[in-house]
Amino acid sequence: MISFTGKTALITGASGGIGREVARQMAQAGANVALCDLSTQALDALAYELKTSPGSISTHTVDVSDAQACQQLAQTVASHHGGIDYLVHSAGIYPEQRIESMSDEQWRKLISINLDGTFYMCRSVIPHLTDNSAIVTLSSLAGHRGSLGHAHYSASKGAVSSLSKSLALELAPKTRVNIVAPGIIATAMTEPLVRQKGQVLLDSTPLKRFGLAAEVASVIAFLCSDLASFITGETVHVNGGLYIV
Repeated sequence: MISFTGKTALITGASGGIGREVARQMAQAGANVALCDLSTQALDALAYELKTSPGSISTHTVDVSDAQACQQLAQTVASHHGGIDYLVHSAGIYPEQRIESMSDEQWRKLISINLDGTFYMCRSVIPHLTDNSAIVTLSSLAGHRGSLGHAHYSASKGAVSSLSKSLALELAPKTRVNIVAPGIIATAMTEPLVRQKGQVLLDSTPLKRFGLAAEVASVIAFLCSDLASFITGETVHVNGGLYIV
């Protein structure tokens, strides 16, 4: 049994499929959870769902591509709780666009959210991290083997992995930093991909099914917990064998 009692977790992308499950699991394990995303309505709905959790639940509307907003968010959460024990950064977008027709604006928007946002959030929490703290970032299967029609996404996720490994070196031994790279997980973000290529992807997956957000969240919770106290700078693939390193 993992316990986060007395600990504070800041979760970005909290209203997304994986982010919601991370929030649920960490809240159920006793953490004070700061739910962060763009949609106030979605955050309020999630906060209501988690209201009976042992720890406190707060909501924070933030655009992670805004460096100043990330800094203010980290300060607000840390001031309220006396520090930040865990950052789970799962905010990101997954649009489809081939390179030949990709505009500068489309490239820049995705990079600003998926990569710049990771940098801004990680940098912002560093002054507020407690001893024995942990950061978990979200990469992707696409960041390791590329993705047809999602080159900007795969580029951003590959860079997130490299950034996170460098951060693991810089923040040790006080803070551990690890990466979770999901495969095809059944969330709203992957619905278009599953509609287009679902059977092909299933045929290529040894476990013959798509993953659940809760299965990714349980790995993230593990990496934040003391059960992973000697793990840092690692990438954990959660993909049913679709990509085996």
